[in-house]
Amino acid sequence: MVQTRLTNNKKKGSRAEELAKEQRAISVSEFFLKNRHLLGFDNPRKALLTTIKEAVDNSLDACEDMRVLPEIDIKISQASEERFKVMIEDNGPGIVKEQIPKIFAKLLYGSKFHKLKCSRGQQGIGISAAALYAQLTTGKPTRIMSKTGQNSKAHYYELHLNTKTNDPEIIKEEVREWEKDHGTKIEMEMEGRYHKGKLSVLEFLQLTAISNPHATIKFKGPDDEIKEFIRGTEELPVDAKEIKPHPYGVELGILISMLKDTRQKTLQSFLQSEFSRVSAKVAKEICQKAGIFERARPSRIARNEADNLFSSIKATKIMAPPTNCLSPIGEEQMLKGMKKEVDAEFYASITRRPNVYRGNPFQIEVAIAYGGTLPGDSLVKVIRYANRVPLQHQAGACSITKSVIQTAWRNYGLSQSRGALPAGPALIMVHMDSVWVPFTSESKEAIASYPEIVKEVKMALQECGRKLATHIRQVVRKREQLKKAGLFNAYIKELASSLAELSGDEKGPIQDDLNHYLTQKLPLVNGEKNGKN
Repeated sequence: MVQTRLTNNKKKGSRAEELAKEQRAISVSEFFLKNRHLLGFDNPRKALLTTIKEAVDNSLDACEDMRVLPEIDIKISQASEERFKVMIEDNGPGIVKEQIPKIFAKLLYGSKFHKLKCSRGQQGIGISAAALYAQLTTGKPTRIMSKTGQNSKAHYYELHLNTKTNDPEIIKEEVREWEKDHGTKIEMEMEGRYHKGKLSVLEFLQLTAISNPHATIKFKGPDDEIKEFIRGTEELPVDAKEIKPHPYGVELGILISMLKDTRQKTLQSFLQSEFSRVSAKVAKEICQKAGIFERARPSRIARNEADNLFSSIKATKIMAPPTNCLSPIGEEQMLKGMKKEVDAEFYASITRRPNVYRGNPFQIEVAIAYGGTLPGDSLVKVIRYANRVPLQHQAGACSITKSVIQTAWRNYGLSQSRGALPAGPALIMVHMDSVWVPFTSESKEAIASYPEIVKEVKMALQECGRKLATHIRQVVRKREQLKKAGLFNAYIKELASSLAELSGDEKGPIQDDLNHYLTQKLPLVNGEKNGKN
């Protein structure tokens, strides 16, 4: 019996050792290779769209960092029945030679993840994930050409991504002549499916043109269709500045790590230098509430002291973070973008004042187009943006869509069923601008429902709704006037004759006076588009 137990224990120990031998670290590339749906590559149609989206986002960010008006060329050509060649070229600053392989063939590599500054890219995944998908579906490398200045030569690379190590593999590298002064060109071949209409590449580019009226985007599709979105303004977006994290947005674990990693010699200088809006006075107050000497070494702060420090931060009144890290579209620019791409009779826009969620500054903007050629027999179209990037998928999971549904649109002249979007000839644009957009997944298609964000979206929708309601009331009043004028005009001759008989005056002058009254007191709808708020 005892021998049997020993044998069983030995067997169990042997099995545990066998299991231990099978355990190993998982590369981030291997993880996303098996879970590509998390990044928006779950089917060929969406994969093609996601590739264009990631490349265009990078191009726009690069051009704005250089403070040059973006010129982006996109070409999709069919290589076979299920394969497409994709080319994206921009006039940005280019990429230095050493960084090209890492940017395009290494996941989670970039410059924006640790920066608290408004930008389209955040995670350092997008374009390298597109290269990984192309490699997975066709086996062909991603081709990149980049030039950093007029007097420089272009660097050309063909790259693969080693999924086991998450490192780039250089297939080809050479220096080439390129007629552009500066810029980057990417070419990939991938499995895909091209279509038009809703959730298409063309729809994405049109939505991008609305939120980026300063950009010119040229597109050529596989059917040789050429579409050009000409910029509507020469004004570049506000140049967002990087800020330090706000104390209210830091969690205990992050605070402990920051205390260990800081180069500051005292706790007070740590609080002042590592966080925004912490003055010497506020830093001393935090230390006093935590019961920690302000000149204590940050690296020697014990875990229980860090917990006290964390609690005292929450109990201290600290000024909201600076908002120069944001780059809103602006009311005027939103109207220019809408008018450029949407044919309507009325436009309105509103940019809310900046607010904060979890210590992160954000700003909500809303624009509405009404009437014109917009369909009046369907639900209102809602276009969602995060840092100027259109969000085309997962609309039902997004706090923006939920906020639009929860707004009482009947108060503003649109019909609405309970729990549904409003109906009518209108288009609603909602933009969230933030240093860190809280997406619900890595594919960056829906914004999480933080109470602060939902509240701000509703307030902005209501402000724009009131402008819309004023316009609709005016339109209804004019239509009633038109009806009255038409009725009056039909009997004006008979009325003039009757008045001439009663007064003994001539019919002609009386009819002229009645016509003058009609045009002055009951003005007709002249069909002029309202381009003002």
